[in-house]
Amino acid sequence: MVSARDLLESVIKRMSVFKNKEVLYPEYVPERLPHREEQLRQLAEIFRVMVLSPGSASMRAMLVGGVGVGKTATARVFGRELRRLARERGIEIRYIHINCHRDRTLYEVVAEMVRQMGAPIPLRGLSPREMMLALMNYMEKNNIYALVTLDEFDYFVSVAGNDAVYFIVRLYDEYPDAKKRMSFIFIARDLSSLDYLDPATMSYILKHVIRFDAYKSHELFDILADRRDQAFYEGTVDDEVIQYIADVEGVDRGGEGNARAAIEALLLAGEAADYEHSHRVTIEHVRKAFSKVQHDIVRIADTLPYLQLHELLLLKAIIRVLRKKSEPYARIGEVEEEYRSLCPMYGEEPRKHTQVYEYVNNLKKMGVIEARVSGKGFRGRSTLISVIAPLDALEKQVDSLIEKRLSRTR
Repeated sequence: MVSARDLLESVIKRMSVFKNKEVLYPEYVPERLPHREEQLRQLAEIFRVMVLSPGSASMRAMLVGGVGVGKTATARVFGRELRRLARERGIEIRYIHINCHRDRTLYEVVAEMVRQMGAPIPLRGLSPREMMLALMNYMEKNNIYALVTLDEFDYFVSVAGNDAVYFIVRLYDEYPDAKKRMSFIFIARDLSSLDYLDPATMSYILKHVIRFDAYKSHELFDILADRRDQAFYEGTVDDEVIQYIADVEGVDRGGEGNARAAIEALLLAGEAADYEHSHRVTIEHVRKAFSKVQHDIVRIADTLPYLQLHELLLLKAIIRVLRKKSEPYARIGEVEEEYRSLCPMYGEEPRKHTQVYEYVNNLKKMGVIEARVSGKGFRGRSTLISVIAPLDALEKQVDSLIEKRLSRTR
């Protein structure tokens, strides 16, 4: 019987594919932001006044885009670099980042600003206006400036309402002679949440809008390669592994273009490799990772019972080819050859090429497989087929359904 201590020590001491897992965590702020240089340049244009003429103006910018497109990371990187640049010039700029999903009311937002600023201001017994005035006095006394980001601003708008938003964006209207020591970045998924704000408030917010598009496959590859080089030991994660993740998530490949989900998949694939004591992260580890982060896996499992017998046989052929190759994609010719060898084992006559191609298209439409025309790196043009579900679990379900179909005809 192994003791609990021995068990724990064996896990702790075992070799890992990771050398610095933290760079794959959501809260990590990277040194580089591939494919967000243009958004950083736009932020620099808007907020350059904070360094060139501090206190002369309070600036605002709105960052807009879907989930996982780099809005939060861009704001944090920009805030960090702006602070460094300002300090080199003898200017003290604090970067404050507030998540409005957690702090949704005006009181909570202002109180969090006070906390992150480290100002000795009591948080009880004061109204938001009184706290803000005390904070402005503290900043004036200590010659401090602040760039404040209100992340998930949609929640603040919906919960706090127009008056609270007006208070934030028109902060210096009541104090026209005061130095403008605060500037703001607002982050939202779309602009529809601002529709019920009054025109004056909305015009202040939308003066500088910076848009973030969903990431394409080649962009996600660059992001994942950068994180891979920092997070994993050399030689443990091949390019084809991160290319597979990028292809599944890339918006141009039918994914959501979500870098956060892609990085999480890479993290979970690495953890799956460690759990299996593998020295390399494989495509199958990625499939296991996707089974945890993608809701599509559940949908695929629910779809399988509706497939015809020969669609199931073709899917089994795809699984077998992918397992043999240990690669992310299989050519349709390889799959068809495997399918033809499988059918006699089940007493079935293989269907013609045209019908097989129809099955492939149907499986693709139903979201069971990924299928695309080959591009760079492949000789000639061919349909490439893949699945994102773990192969072993998927094949067990397919085998069970094939047996059920055959039992009905016997």
